[in-house]
Amino acid sequence: MSHGIESVTVIGAGTMGAAIAGHLANAGIPATLLDMVPSELTDQEQAAGLTLAHPKVRNRIVQGGFDRMVKAKPASLFSQDSLSRVTLGNLEDDFSDAISKSDWIVEAIIERPGPKQALMARIEKEAKTDAIITSNSSGIPMAIISEGRSDDFKKRFFGTHFFNPPRYLRLLEIIPTPESDPAMLDRMKQFGESRLGKGVVICKDTPNFVANRMISFIQSDLFEYVLANDYTVEEVDALTGPLIGRPKTGSFRLNDVIGIDIMALVGDNLYGMIPDDPDRVILKGESSSTLMNLMVKENLLGNKTGQGFYKTVRGEGGKKSFHGLKLRHAVETGEIDYLAPQKPRWESVGAARNLPLPQRLKAMVNADDRAAGLIRHSLLYTMAYASKRIPEITDTLVDLDNAMRWGFAWEMGIFEMWDALGVADALELMSKEGLTTAPWVQEMVEDGNDSFYSFSDSGAKLAYSVADKKHLPVDQSELVLSVNDVKRNGNTLAENDGASLVDMGDGVMLMEYHTKGNALDPDVWQIFGTALNRLHGDATGLVIGNDGPYFSAGANLMLFAMAVQSEAWDQIEAFLKTGQDMLQNLRKAPKPVVAAPHQMVLAGGAETMMGVDRIVAHAETYIGLVEFGVGIIPGWGGCKELVRRKVSPHMHAANVNPSPYLQEIFELIGYAKVSTSAKEAQSWEYLAPTDRIVMNRDHLLAEAKQEVLHMADGYTPPSAKANVYAAGAGQLANMRVGIYMLQTGGYISEHDAKIADKLAHVLCGGELSQGTWMDEQYFLDLEREAILSLIGEPKSLERIQYMLMNNKALRN
Repeated sequence: MSHGIESVTVIGAGTMGAAIAGHLANAGIPATLLDMVPSELTDQEQAAGLTLAHPKVRNRIVQGGFDRMVKAKPASLFSQDSLSRVTLGNLEDDFSDAISKSDWIVEAIIERPGPKQALMARIEKEAKTDAIITSNSSGIPMAIISEGRSDDFKKRFFGTHFFNPPRYLRLLEIIPTPESDPAMLDRMKQFGESRLGKGVVICKDTPNFVANRMISFIQSDLFEYVLANDYTVEEVDALTGPLIGRPKTGSFRLNDVIGIDIMALVGDNLYGMIPDDPDRVILKGESSSTLMNLMVKENLLGNKTGQGFYKTVRGEGGKKSFHGLKLRHAVETGEIDYLAPQKPRWESVGAARNLPLPQRLKAMVNADDRAAGLIRHSLLYTMAYASKRIPEITDTLVDLDNAMRWGFAWEMGIFEMWDALGVADALELMSKEGLTTAPWVQEMVEDGNDSFYSFSDSGAKLAYSVADKKHLPVDQSELVLSVNDVKRNGNTLAENDGASLVDMGDGVMLMEYHTKGNALDPDVWQIFGTALNRLHGDATGLVIGNDGPYFSAGANLMLFAMAVQSEAWDQIEAFLKTGQDMLQNLRKAPKPVVAAPHQMVLAGGAETMMGVDRIVAHAETYIGLVEFGVGIIPGWGGCKELVRRKVSPHMHAANVNPSPYLQEIFELIGYAKVSTSAKEAQSWEYLAPTDRIVMNRDHLLAEAKQEVLHMADGYTPPSAKANVYAAGAGQLANMRVGIYMLQTGGYISEHDAKIADKLAHVLCGGELSQGTWMDEQYFLDLEREAILSLIGEPKSLERIQYMLMNNKALRN
C-alpha cells in the first residue's frame, strides 16, 4: 500500500514535469507523462513523409521532454532501469485512459491561469472520485487555478510545488486551499516523505509560497548591499557559501544556475502581488534592477547562455578559470566586463572557518571587517524579514526553517541561525541597524523565552508557537532521527577524537565517525574495538552511520603518506592488518551489524559498508573503490568482497567461465567507478539484493536501527570459510593480456599497468594451478601483500600527495 498512491499522471513534459515523472520512477511509482499534440510538422518529419496523424509526430513534444530529462546533468534518474516505469502519451489520444486510472494527477504546464483552469475542467470529468489533483505552479494562487470547479473537486485539489531538480532538492511545498480535505493533505504528506523522500512543508496560498518568497527578498537585499559597498562576485560567493552553511554555489553562481531572466521575472511579478508587504521595495532596488535588466538585455542569463555573473575563461593549456562580472562598473556605465579570480582573504574568516557552524556564525557576525559586515547585514535583515512573514506565509517557524534547508540545501534554517547568534543579542544588533521585527518576537523574549527552539526533559524537540505563545513539540515522523537526537536521548558509551559509540535504545549501539572527511584511522579502530566487545556482551547490535555531509572518504591518506615518507613499512602493514581484522571481526560478530551510508562512500568507507551484515542506504549514496587513483588497490576486503559477491555465486554451477565477472570487478576498481545512486551501486553488487534503499535521508538511522532489531532474533553470523572462488593462473594470464594491450595502446601508463597487474593477481587468487574455493582470509592476505609492494613506489607516493593537495587523482 503506497498510501493509496500507486499510479500517477504528470501533465506537462517541460523541465519540471518530466523531472517529476522521472523521480516518481526512481521511487518505483509508475508514471504517465502527457503533453500537447503538435500542430505543425518539423522539416525532418516532412522529409520522412510523416503526417500529423503519425504516432511519432503526435508524441513528439512529450518524447522530446522525456529525452531531455534522461540526458540531464546531474542525472534525473537513479538508473536506466527507471525508464521502464514512465509511459509517454499526449493530451488527446491518451488523456482519458491515463487520468481515469491515476491515484494522483499533477499539472505542470505553462504558468498562466487560463490554460491551467481549462485543464482542471478536463481532469474533473475523467478523474477517479478519490484521486488527488494538484498543481505544480510556483506562483499562481491555487484558489485561482481551481475557480469554477465543483466542491468535490476542490476537496481533493491543492498545490504540490517541487523544487528543481526534484531528485536532488528535498523540498515539497504543499499548498492547500480553504476547501482542501485535511485527510487528502495528510495522505500526500506521508507519500511525499516516505515514498518520494521529500521534506514536506505546508504553506499558505500566498504569492511564491514560502521558500521562493524568502529567497527573493534575501537575494534582492543582498545584491543592493553588495552594489552599494562595491563587493566583487567572487567575494560574495566566498562569504555566502559553505562559510555560513550554504552550498558552494553561494549567491551569484546560484543565480547563474537558476537563470538571470527567471530571477528578474520572479522579482518583478512578486512585487505586484504583495502590496501589503512594506519590505517589498527591496525587490525594486534601483541598482540591482538596473543590473538585472542590463544582463537580460545583453543575454547574459547564466548557465543557459554560457555567461552571466560568471564567465569561463580558458588559459594556457586549456585550464579553466571563472571570472566574475564587474558589478558596480556594469551599473554605472552599462558596460559588461569581467574580473579575473583574486582569491579573497579576510582575517575574520581565517579565524572562524574551522569552528562548528553555530559558533562560526556568531564569530562572523561579531567581527569587524568587510567580510563580517556583509554576513552581519544579510543575516540580520533575513531574520527580521522572516519574523514578519509568520503567520502570513506559514503558521510555524519550523516550516519556514525547513523550507530554506530543504529548498536551498542550507545547513540551518533562519530561526535556527538566530538561536545560534542568541535571540537577545541579535535583537540588539538589529536595533543598531534600525531594523524592526514582528511584535511576537519581542513578546516571546519578554515572556522569558530566550530561544526559538528547545528540548523537553525527555529529549523531544520543541519550537515556539506564535499562535499559542509557548514552546510545543515539533510535529514530525517517528522515523526522523539524527545523531544529535541519539546523543540527547541515549548514553555515550565510548568516545575519542575520531569516533563515538552511543546507545540508541533497545540495546542497539550507534557508531559515528567524526574525523576529517570521516576518514578511518586508529582512533576509529579503537571505538570499533569497544563496539566489538559489547557485541560479544549484552548489546543487541550495531549501526554504523553519521549526520555528516558524507559517510566516509576512506582511510586517512595523510597517515599513509607520512608513513611512506618515513619508510615505516611495519607501521603500514599493522594499519592494514588492523583494519582487515577489525572488519572481519565485525563480520563474524555474534550480533548483527548494519551500515547506514549516504552521499560519498569511498575506498575504506565502501569496504566498511560491504564488510557488515546488512546495508540500509540512502538513495543518494555514491559508492566506489577508488584506491587505484592513489597508486594502490583496495586493502580492507574490497577486492575479496567483490569476488565473493560477483564471481562466487556463479561458480557453484558446472562449466561456468568466471572471466566476465572478473572483468566487471577489474573495471570497477581499475577505472575507480563511483555509482551515481544507491540503485546503481546495487546493480554493481556493492549492495546485495537483501540490502535496503531508503528515500528519505532523515529516516536513515531509524530504519537502520529497525533492521538491526529485525535481524537480531535468531541471528547467525556468516561463515568466512571456503566461500570465495579463486579462479587461478589461467584467468590471471588472460587478464594480463588485456592489461598489456591497454598499455601498448596508450590507454594506461606504465604505473597504471603495474597497479593493474597487482589487482588482477588478487582478483584471481594468485597463481593457483586451477580454480579453488578459498577462505576470505586468503584474499585479505593477497590484498595486503599487493599494497605493501605498491606503497613504496615513488609514483604511488606522488599520487597520494597529489590527492592530498588537489583532491583529485593523478594518472602518472
